[in-house]
Amino acid sequence: MSKSKQFILYSFIAIVALGSGSFIRSLISDAYQTELTGEESLQGAQAILAARLPDLNGTDQAVSQWLGKVIVVNFWATWCTPCREEIPEFIEAQQKYGDQGLLFVGIAIDQADKVKMFSKEFGINYPVLVGGMNTWSLLEEAGNRHSALPYTVVINRSGELVENYLGRVNLKKLEKLVVPLLQQKPQAGESTTAS
Repeated sequence: MSKSKQFILYSFIAIVALGSGSFIRSLISDAYQTELTGEESLQGAQAILAARLPDLNGTDQAVSQWLGKVIVVNFWATWCTPCREEIPEFIEAQQKYGDQGLLFVGIAIDQADKVKMFSKEFGINYPVLVGGMNTWSLLEEAGNRHSALPYTVVINRSGELVENYLGRVNLKKLEKLVVPLLQQKPQAGESTTAS
């Protein structure tokens, strides 16, 4: 094979590899929503709201204490690149919508000292809870069939899991969901206090 044909062949292989890599990266880095059944959504919300995990100071916190707000629960880890990419946007959204009743809750599946250092470095302005390996079961109960990170769920003021995202969440997409939820009040008969 001549050098020019070899060059063309290698160039073609490189272009295909780059294109394939970019396509796969876009699939992995952009969140996609998985359809949960009504029962899965109910069980997922109940599991998350029943969770008690230590905060960065080691004090157990009940997720249910924030019922009545629109809660965006983000499962993440310090070693997870898409997690690291989306957290600055969550910080921005918490600052922008926190006074309207939005609350991000980060549940890190990682070592407490790494999470504490990461949170300080990034200036996370919302509650961060630290889960051990047993938190993977909570992740699955919340509807994550792939046991992958990041995984984000949105719980409305009435305590219903209304959406889930596997992968890096696009802030604009999240805002389209969350902003209308902030205008809603809990449904009559729904409890908005921790039990």
